[in-house]
Amino acid sequence: MEATADRREFYTRLRTKHAAPLWEVLSDIVRRDPRTAVEAALWRYDEMRPFIAEAGRIITAEEAERRVLILENPGLTGMSRITQSLYAGLQLILPGEIAHSHRHSASALRFILEGAGAYTSVDGERMTMKPGDFILTPFWSFHDHGNPGNDPVVWLDGLDIPIVNMFDTSFFEKDDHDHDGDEEGAPSVRPVESSTMKYPYDPHRDRLVQMSKNGDPDPCHGFKLEYRNAKSGGPPLPTIGAYLQLLPKGLGTHPYRATDATIFCAVEGHGTSRVGDKSFTWGPRDIFVVPSWHAVSHSADEESVLFSFSDRPAQRALGIWREEAGART
Repeated sequence: MEATADRREFYTRLRTKHAAPLWEVLSDIVRRDPRTAVEAALWRYDEMRPFIAEAGRIITAEEAERRVLILENPGLTGMSRITQSLYAGLQLILPGEIAHSHRHSASALRFILEGAGAYTSVDGERMTMKPGDFILTPFWSFHDHGNPGNDPVVWLDGLDIPIVNMFDTSFFEKDDHDHDGDEEGAPSVRPVESSTMKYPYDPHRDRLVQMSKNGDPDPCHGFKLEYRNAKSGGPPLPTIGAYLQLLPKGLGTHPYRATDATIFCAVEGHGTSRVGDKSFTWGPRDIFVVPSWHAVSHSADEESVLFSFSDRPAQRALGIWREEAGART
């Protein structure tokens, strides 16, 4: 569209009223198909682990509030997010440490990568951690972490911080009655073997194996299950969905794309994922992100398991989620 002298002069006067012409930006804000600054990216755990250990040496859990290394998408530098809607980070708690109780507007999940014996308490319900488990911290729930064991414990954090901040609804509060360090069995702490906020790995892994014995793999996903909230029957969190999929040895999936940018974490096995025009080889605890509307396909060198999470529930609630199987690469 030609920017004539009359139009430029009109736009200048319009800006003095904090207004602007829609026709100059319409194609940028109402798009024919998704465009995103998010980039496909991979974080190799073996490369990140020395930085995690160094963080443990230079700052205490108490000083840091939460000792976490943010996984920052290379297309969103400085924005503390892995996709436009989700935050991810690697959190470390060392033997003998406690991360004190607080709560916030953002909802969270914790997927355990390394170590066992640490715990998360959510509203006084204490759940122990081991690799492959994931634990929820719903909106405005007091939660703390502790590690009475002998080994460092590391987990992948996933939070909807960017969604909360988009709505300008972030609140944070420390617990004035912090019960960290209470003896197990004290009234303020309830150690539990099972909880609606904890998803243990083994039974879900067993379900995938059973699925593989009873049918053929889906061409795009292999054998895949969606975690469900035990109370509501819906997604684990209103804004975050979580999934576990089994890729049999030698399987190569068809390209697939959806509007929810997705964070994957390899749990078992080795393989390669092609995301758009990039290819990532991965092994246990490696993390990679697939941007919105980018085709992804997986190939498994051996039997492999992938955990993933995304903002699909939020998109579905708004009626804007879309998928395409056999998508173009």
